[in-house]
Amino acid sequence: MHDPSCHDPHAHLCSDHSGEGPTVWDLPIPQSLKDEWLRLETRRHFLGRSGKALAWAGLASILGRSLPTAFAGMTSPAALVPHFAPKAKRAIYLFMAGAPSQLDTWDYKPALKDLYDKDLPESVRGGQVLTGMTSSQARLPVAPTPFAFKQVGKSGHWVSELFPWTAKIADELTVIKSLYTEAINHEPAILQITTGNMFSGKPSLGSWLSYGLGAINDELPSFVVLTSKMPVTKNVQALSNRLWSSGFLSPEHAAVTLRPGGDPVLYLNNPEGVTSDVRRTMIDGVNALNRDLFERVGDPEINARISQYEMAFRMQTSVPELTDVSKEPASTWDLYGEKAKERGTFAYNCLMARRLAERGVRFTQIFLRSWDTHGDLPGRIRLLCEDSDRPTYGLITDLKQRGLLDDTLVLWGGEFGRTVYSQGGLKPDNFGRDHHPRCFSMWMTGAGTKRGISYGETDDFSYNITKNPVHIRDFHATLLHQFGLDHNRLSFKFQGLDQRLTGVLPAHVIHDLLA
Repeated sequence: MHDPSCHDPHAHLCSDHSGEGPTVWDLPIPQSLKDEWLRLETRRHFLGRSGKALAWAGLASILGRSLPTAFAGMTSPAALVPHFAPKAKRAIYLFMAGAPSQLDTWDYKPALKDLYDKDLPESVRGGQVLTGMTSSQARLPVAPTPFAFKQVGKSGHWVSELFPWTAKIADELTVIKSLYTEAINHEPAILQITTGNMFSGKPSLGSWLSYGLGAINDELPSFVVLTSKMPVTKNVQALSNRLWSSGFLSPEHAAVTLRPGGDPVLYLNNPEGVTSDVRRTMIDGVNALNRDLFERVGDPEINARISQYEMAFRMQTSVPELTDVSKEPASTWDLYGEKAKERGTFAYNCLMARRLAERGVRFTQIFLRSWDTHGDLPGRIRLLCEDSDRPTYGLITDLKQRGLLDDTLVLWGGEFGRTVYSQGGLKPDNFGRDHHPRCFSMWMTGAGTKRGISYGETDDFSYNITKNPVHIRDFHATLLHQFGLDHNRLSFKFQGLDQRLTGVLPAHVIHDLLA
């Protein structure tokens, strides 16, 4: 029983047990904690917290230091300075979701014309496991590209007729023909190339850059995603925010998506009758409560919430200014085409990417879907290239004219390649290609890349890599390197592991791609 002669002013108080047995005041803990208990302890709080009590106690014993201090340490990035001198300040990733066919775009194989409708040699296939879409086919007939290629520029890049505009800037491009992945289906493949892992829940490329380097402009997010309207709406792969999430990193590193229609950002505008001053007062009040809560529990998610409220308030001014293209000169539309005036088109999003780059957004990712050409490849891919070719040229040219290409890394590509053999029936003007993870092509330019070169080679069937293979991990390591980040040192402690974009398997910077 509690000693009634105790001089403690709270001696009459006890825990929720009818005044019998020892109370919190009998425990050998600092008076400040006793006061904290008095302030918070009610039956409702007790019941709400009791389920977590043992977990918190165990965590405290493992950490060996106060929880607020431990959590506060997790809110700081690995380093807000690069590990070495960077070549890139920002990146724009033109992501062709669904996987463009390398055979019809960048990996020219002229000898295939003589093998039309011949069976793919088993020696080339090498016993590869096929997808369920073609594994039951009686034959795997070779389908040469129906599109003409020509060498262009001083680089001599072979460029498909599908890209007459991109051909004009071929000397700016570093074309990689030997990327590969282990994933043969879209979801794991697109997760691997955007987050470094085939399983969801990992931070994306842009989130790692935001975590490692911080923001350039406090008025806009460091990571922005734009999804484009599609010229083809059959066999479309779904996109979800797991591709641009911050995973186990703080939510402030996740992407903000600019919508193709309606308000660019949902719930950004004030409701009718709420002025900017009222909104500011409300946010100040909420943030004060959150800061008080952080002082007491130290949860880093609270600071992230404060940061997001503040960013949203600033974006009420910066986003309308960003998306107002009325003052763009006529030369802009000459570059990007008239479609750039239509919200949500790939052309409009490319223009937004340039405007975001000008304003210091660290990482912009534009998604264009419908490249999953299991059927009617000649017709579908032509529409997709017509929609994206000129805006791509316009973006690169615009960045170069404004002096931004020197420190802006631009990437173009999908999640894997397509097969040389036809899926289903084969006609000269109608056939499809299945998924192919063993080799695919992409290109990059700007920010210290070695422009005008072609890297890596595949066999005569564009089926197997014969020279300079580049795994997705190597691609990620090289991208981080251009930002001055060592992929082995950029890490975050989670679930007892030093988590990295490139994972635990070996990854190599491909220096031959860099100037």
